[in-house]
Amino acid sequence: MTTFETISANVSAGRRIAPDEALFLFNSNDLLAIGELAAMANERKNGLNVFFNVNRHINPTNVCVNRCAFCAFSRTAGEDGAYTLALDEICRRAREAEGEGATEVHIVGGLHPDLAFEFYEETLMAIRHTAPKLHIKAFTAVEIEYFSRISGLPIEQVLERLISAGLGSMPGGGAEILVEEVRQKICPEKISGARWLEIIRLAHLAGLKTNATMLYGHVETASDRIAHMEMLRVLQDETGGFQAFIPLAFQAENSDLKLDITGTSGLDDLKTLAIARIFLDNFDHIKAYWIMLGEKIAQVSLAFGVNDLDGTVVEEKIGHDAGAKTPQAQTKEGIIRLIRKAGKIPVERDTLYHPICSY
Repeated sequence: MTTFETISANVSAGRRIAPDEALFLFNSNDLLAIGELAAMANERKNGLNVFFNVNRHINPTNVCVNRCAFCAFSRTAGEDGAYTLALDEICRRAREAEGEGATEVHIVGGLHPDLAFEFYEETLMAIRHTAPKLHIKAFTAVEIEYFSRISGLPIEQVLERLISAGLGSMPGGGAEILVEEVRQKICPEKISGARWLEIIRLAHLAGLKTNATMLYGHVETASDRIAHMEMLRVLQDETGGFQAFIPLAFQAENSDLKLDITGTSGLDDLKTLAIARIFLDNFDHIKAYWIMLGEKIAQVSLAFGVNDLDGTVVEEKIGHDAGAKTPQAQTKEGIIRLIRKAGKIPVERDTLYHPICSY
């Protein structure tokens, strides 16, 4: 029989908890007890350190052949608000980021119907030439699949060419909920959950580190969240290529996914982050994406097993188009202050979690 005491004993001993035990925690209202277990699991891995990086997001285009119901970012070509950045503008933003002390540029965008695969190679090469100190984290598994389709190349060759052009790692977007029944409701145009996992597996085998996300707070159940995390845990056992798990709170305001909800609650956000920390024992880092959570919940989450606050970001568009009310950027000093006030040690890192400086 599953009890909180048996789960606590397992976590205290460093033993992996089972999916039914994770579901027990989701059904529990004892948030503080769950948070205490998550904090224990996190401190065993990371002590009091909380990581952040100085980064900049660049979204080259919002024109996309997919129109996922939950996405408020994408546009069709010619629609009001549709844009595609010129290569010179992308490079200007990268050069500006490097000049301001960024160590990473984060690039994701729509699946543009008129851009050839070579455009993305040229983008990577141009950034590498213009801002050589920046690590380039770019392209979701969904984008990689699209590049394979428009180029006629296998995934392995797409990855090989992008790495040669300057790709250093990949973000974890496009995962949404990996359970196929849920994907058919929120993003039937997208690749399947199984295909997402396979592309990420190939990225890991090619030597790329990636993150993994989970979009929660829409039509999925707690069991769907656990199934999603279990798939990630199994792949991580095989490849060890995931760096951080990033739960993304669904932003309901501007979504075409018509639901009788107004977004996630702070209680759900903290519980989801904490259970992720407990369940994903083979992930080193759990990230609170302050853009979607808000600064205060992100700060509180540092007592609930979270050890990463992402970065300075600068000009985030995807979450804000969906309705996020947070600022589009944070100063380095602001992030350091959030972490210190939570009683933790701020550690600036690079993309691959090498410490740069503690504050």
